[in-house]
Amino acid sequence: MSATLVRRVGELTTNDPTLGDETAMGRLCDAAFVVEEGRVVWVGSDADAPDADTVIDAEHAAVIPGFVDSHTHLVFAGERSDEFEARMQGLHYDGGGITRTVSATRAASESDLVSGTARRVQQLHDGGVTTLEIKSGYELTTDGEVRQLQVAAHFSNDVTWLGAHVVPDEFRHDRHAYLELVTGPMLDACAHHAQWADVFCDRGAFSVDEARHVLTRAKSLGLGLRLHANQLAHGEAIALAVELDAASVDHVTYVEDQDIDLLAAASTVATLLPGAEFSTRSPYSPARRFLDAGVTVALATDCNPGSSYVTSMSFVIALAVRDMMMSPDEALWSATKGGAQALRRDDVGHLGFGARGDFVILDAPRAAHVAYRPGSNLAARVERADR
Repeated sequence: MSATLVRRVGELTTNDPTLGDETAMGRLCDAAFVVEEGRVVWVGSDADAPDADTVIDAEHAAVIPGFVDSHTHLVFAGERSDEFEARMQGLHYDGGGITRTVSATRAASESDLVSGTARRVQQLHDGGVTTLEIKSGYELTTDGEVRQLQVAAHFSNDVTWLGAHVVPDEFRHDRHAYLELVTGPMLDACAHHAQWADVFCDRGAFSVDEARHVLTRAKSLGLGLRLHANQLAHGEAIALAVELDAASVDHVTYVEDQDIDLLAAASTVATLLPGAEFSTRSPYSPARRFLDAGVTVALATDCNPGSSYVTSMSFVIALAVRDMMMSPDEALWSATKGGAQALRRDDVGHLGFGARGDFVILDAPRAAHVAYRPGSNLAARVERADR
């Protein structure tokens, strides 16, 4: 068996509270770790490092777990920069541009979708993302949603069906017929191509009752559940996510105390997407209230062409620290271990024993530099166990 020793790590963040300083960050200084057959098998002081077949010298830099991006819409065609320009001049975001991306994506060839997705995935990987989720939702026909899921599966093991993104133009006068399609033939065709199901449950998209109908049907077919909720207005979507034991409820910009109490007592993760707030000039999700109440928080890019064309998790972390009152460590944990929990995975997002050997050597002495130096890609070396 081939073993790789990563040594002379100035600061190692493991996200394993049984290691190092025994905080949530599991931090060690002057550290080393060993990856064998793609898994972490030893962590400790550099002075005690064992021999290995291959040695990577971190040269006293900081090492962190690979980022886990648990919310993306990477399979699409076209762009909507004109909408961004309009919002920067005061136009309010209402989600209405999604159908423009639907039209462009339907018209694109599969090879164009694959190549475009590959470029965006590579940008995320170059910045330190080693695990990502990808949603469909930009074709909204049975064959088109299958096509999107198949493209997504080239790049991710966490693929999400989002047939209930919006009601497409051809059904705008027959909403019931579209829901029948979504919960019937479309879901039947898509279920075995996906691990998750999601619904955009918000003002102008789908109601709580509609979302419950879609998600209950998806759950009966063995799919895990996720939910877009309360991005545009307050509603009862968070309660629905908790009721159905969704792995993650995402955006959650408009919340009341009872929503936070529900999440604090549940296993559902609050996934915050500050790139969307930045790009739409909308209020930021109240991260500090979630954290102070004991809610598990994840951070993700929400990469999409309309409201968050962001392919940098470092930028997301900087926004969370600067504008959402998260500490650098809280933001880093949420972009790694938090994202893993949002995908209900225990093999990524940390560098404890048995974890996948996904890690990032930073061009910095401390992990805090990820937030401290916004706009810089500090990922000097990105290692993924599956590469």
